[in-house]
Amino acid sequence: MTRPDGKLNEEKVFKDPVHRYIHVRDELIWDLIGTREFQRLRRIRQLGTTFMTFHGAEHTRFNHSLGVYEIMRRMIVNLEEEDTWDPDERLVCLAAALLHDVGHGPFSHSFEKVFHMDHEKWTREIITGDTEVNAVLQRMGADFPEKVADVIAKTYDNKLIVSLISSQIDADRMDYLLRDAFYTGVSYGQFDMERILRVMRANEDQAVFKHSGMHAVEDYIMSRYQMYWQVYFHPVTRSAEVILSKILHRARELMAEGYTFKTEPDRLLSIFSESPALHDYLKLDESVVMFYFQEWEEEEDPILSDLCRRFMHRRLFKYVECDPSEQMLIWPELQQLFRTIGVDPDYYLVIDSSSDLPYDFYRPGEKDERLPIHLLMPDGELRELSRESDVVEAISGKKRTDHKLYFPKDILLDESSFPEEKQRIRALLMKQEGEYDAT
Repeated sequence: MTRPDGKLNEEKVFKDPVHRYIHVRDELIWDLIGTREFQRLRRIRQLGTTFMTFHGAEHTRFNHSLGVYEIMRRMIVNLEEEDTWDPDERLVCLAAALLHDVGHGPFSHSFEKVFHMDHEKWTREIITGDTEVNAVLQRMGADFPEKVADVIAKTYDNKLIVSLISSQIDADRMDYLLRDAFYTGVSYGQFDMERILRVMRANEDQAVFKHSGMHAVEDYIMSRYQMYWQVYFHPVTRSAEVILSKILHRARELMAEGYTFKTEPDRLLSIFSESPALHDYLKLDESVVMFYFQEWEEEEDPILSDLCRRFMHRRLFKYVECDPSEQMLIWPELQQLFRTIGVDPDYYLVIDSSSDLPYDFYRPGEKDERLPIHLLMPDGELRELSRESDVVEAISGKKRTDHKLYFPKDILLDESSFPEEKQRIRALLMKQEGEYDAT
């Protein structure tokens, strides 16, 4: 039962290990949570292949999306005391926060790279298309779904609303840092969210933060920096991602060649063509992909079956640190040696690069330009964060990049065939900066 004001007669509460409780009082939010498109997020992990590195990282996009909603709800409670806050924007904010990741596919970003997809595009299609989500949003008005989609697309007229869900410090980032730290068991992602919310203020185009809360914002920036390098870019996770992407590449290549699968990937056909209809896309989740990987262990194609066995049983590639510019000097010889021993370098010799820019100030006209974080000074002046914080200034605008070369060490150690060639490959690889096991 609901009241005329759109509120549920009784508040619904989700128990949450990160925020303790997630509170739902609006009928709109409760009904969105119940849609099939949102429930699908229970079957998509938040951190892709990270569970192979940190065994606790089994949490889902469903968990995270509820968390982002809860942080947004708390933000709004604080911002409602501001004269610049428009109460009519409340449900747009909450719906956008809840639905911001509803378009993610299996294994999220790894899946997107292979099939050249954009989860935000799918999110907007789910919000505006023929879906249960759209039907629920339509109850708030014919233009309401478009408003929510515009927030996701960062084209919404009210830039303050956009900044609350997509900026250098927003509800999305705050939840995934805290949640991912909790489920991976690390301490890097911890920061004082309650303090940040208390010092947040509504400005015309974005949220700003009282100068007295600067140290809490500094802590958040450094927590994000540590999480990226200690968790998100962990080399073992990247090894699993490399194998995952190569499985999908191989399956698509075999499909294009007319290969007859023992288990036809019917659910993936439209994805392989890179032109899936919305209803086909929504049938995809990680259980579907993992089913095919398990079945493909028995395929006659040796590359596909081997890669699937490696992924399903965690027989990951090893890696060495590498400098791509120097690597190119030995790359042709390495590729030829791999072919000589009967190993396809396109699938078994992979350079993977990761990079992150933890914080940046405003650089007009540059690609992916970012709005800076502003501090509200006691005299009412706004000052960019790195001008006040020595800690943040030290990392501002500094992009860190890491390159690793992945390969199947187990094959190279088997000297029952091509021993000289394999010794040469190992010698070339050892010229790089040390060797590491992806374990």
